[in-house]
Amino acid sequence: MRYGLISDIHGNIEAFEAVLDDIKKERIDRYLCVGDVVGYGADPKEAIRLVKFIKPEVLIAGNHDWGAAGLFDLEYFNDEARASLLWTKGVLNHSETDYLESFKLVYETKEFTLVHGSLEAPEKFKYIQDSGDAYLTSRLAKTPLCFVGHSHKPAIFYSIDGKMKALGTKSVKMGPDKRYVINIGSVGQPRDGDPRASYAIYDTVESTVEIKRVSYYIDGAREKIVRAGLPSFLADRLLEGR
Repeated sequence: MRYGLISDIHGNIEAFEAVLDDIKKERIDRYLCVGDVVGYGADPKEAIRLVKFIKPEVLIAGNHDWGAAGLFDLEYFNDEARASLLWTKGVLNHSETDYLESFKLVYETKEFTLVHGSLEAPEKFKYIQDSGDAYLTSRLAKTPLCFVGHSHKPAIFYSIDGKMKALGTKSVKMGPDKRYVINIGSVGQPRDGDPRASYAIYDTVESTVEIKRVSYYIDGAREKIVRAGLPSFLADRLLEGR
């Protein structure tokens, strides 16, 4: 089985379409979505439509999905994020917010676990920023492999000698005696200094995960944010991937 993993689309349809164009070359069997389809970007309705079109096997709830659906207090968000969510709530219809409400908080198979942030109180959407955070989620996971998003920073953490470390590469051949926490990065708002959209390929037969990057029409996404009257910071940060 070959999975295409996407996360943190954040209403950026230009980035999402570029990812889906690129992923056509990867012989994907199924999609997995690790949260935050909406928020920040100016195309939440189009992002939802396109997610529905690809029919992911699993849809995980992100904090922005819950915020837009009225399930997460907007006071938890910073000013720019709160402004974007208030705008998003005004744009979406009941059918679309019902769709966001249907997303799962955690999903687990025999092979892997999916959660937007940390497995430590997943409903609070805590970040995994370093190996210490990854270690806690790895200990809480019932599976040796856990995929996350939320931080918008792609990373592969793995266990060695009872400790979690960050792998320096963006691909891994997984060993049977190790545990992994893998952040697949953000489609629509990368924050690792690389403005290209991020997604991942998980091959269950080869036991490999590869994080891939795709260029997209950033100026188009920026212009839409500005025209929508959303905070200019949300547009400008796309250029730097921060």
